[in-house]
Amino acid sequence: MTSNADLLRRRDAAVPRGVATAFPIHADRAENAELWDVEGRRFVDFAGGIAVLNTGHRHPRVMAAVAAQAERFTHTAFQVAAYESYIELAEKLNARAPFTGPAKSIFFTTGAEALENAVKIARVATGRPGIISFTGAFHGRTLMTMAMTGKVVPYKKHFGPLPGDVFHVPFPANGVTVADSLKALDFLFAADIGPERVAAIVIEPVQGEGGFHPAPADLLRALRNICDRHAILLVADEVQTGFARTGKLFAIEHAGVEPDMVTMAKSIAGGFPLSGILGKAAIMDRVDPGGLGGTYAGSPLACAAALAVLDVIEEDGLCARADVIGARIRKRLEALSLRNDIRPIADIRGPGAMIGFDLVTADGAPDREATAKVTQKALAEGLILLSCGTNANTIRILVPLTVSDDVLAEGLDKLERALG
Repeated sequence: MTSNADLLRRRDAAVPRGVATAFPIHADRAENAELWDVEGRRFVDFAGGIAVLNTGHRHPRVMAAVAAQAERFTHTAFQVAAYESYIELAEKLNARAPFTGPAKSIFFTTGAEALENAVKIARVATGRPGIISFTGAFHGRTLMTMAMTGKVVPYKKHFGPLPGDVFHVPFPANGVTVADSLKALDFLFAADIGPERVAAIVIEPVQGEGGFHPAPADLLRALRNICDRHAILLVADEVQTGFARTGKLFAIEHAGVEPDMVTMAKSIAGGFPLSGILGKAAIMDRVDPGGLGGTYAGSPLACAAALAVLDVIEEDGLCARADVIGARIRKRLEALSLRNDIRPIADIRGPGAMIGFDLVTADGAPDREATAKVTQKALAEGLILLSCGTNANTIRILVPLTVSDDVLAEGLDKLERALG
């Protein structure tokens, strides 16, 4: 039998150290919210492939759709010979756009690729170079998306120089208020780049790697007004927040604010590589033919999976299910926060089933060391659990929305023991 230790030795010899893996386990198989490693050990999965598996591992309808597509063809390149699944997926997403008016969608492969192309579209549509994002943001690991990401270590360290005309505003979290953020934006317009040179403001409706901090509705409304006043595009990065995770198909819907473009990836295709941009048609059509695309962009297998994902979300009521799951997790965490035999936890937060909370010291300071110990202890208990945050002290829960009540309860029991 292949062991985790054997595979770890082979990995160290064959794979660069720059790609990190959170835990020394190697997957063998998975179903819904459960995963088994190569040694046969079972884990409850509270990571969901980093928010990719809202419909769970190997959802039967997703797998059936992919198998049926694989019997027909696996690749043509949409730029060579188009196919109906790409068009149908665009039609269905356009009909669900979180903004009024005609919409169009284009598909790529990774979340970073979607953000890169959103920048390209915004610059063509406005004739401007500037991009504004937020501290704590994570938008990807390509050069442009690294520049947009609001955290140096580990994402930017040693990789410069990065593309210019990218600026950051403090995100309202960790003591920063909405008023502070907007004042900093005014300073930015006065000192570094005038609003007439800004193509887009890009924001995660809930910061992912930055610590699961929801963007306050007041901030989103203010940004919409600023964008309207200065003809700037507002881009919602829904790579981690999209596809029912927060109780809405897109998290921006909670604020009632209409973006100009939405970037999508992760749970769009149930574990198959796919990303996209959903945007206002007049904006999306500004780029000339040939300016957008990619050899594997909008893979027919991934498009078939994504169509099945949308059906599952609608037919199984996963938006409502996210609220139910989130309420159960919150209730358990709130009870744990009152106990003195549990590591101190604070600031339980997040809409739907995108739940985060902080581990802190007795005096309320971020406890990075305890957070690392909790994720490792969780693994020993049979729970896959991830951390995040600018202070590396946030535990994030991204359990599949298809998880059974019994497995969810089991996972929360394991989390309780890990926090003990």
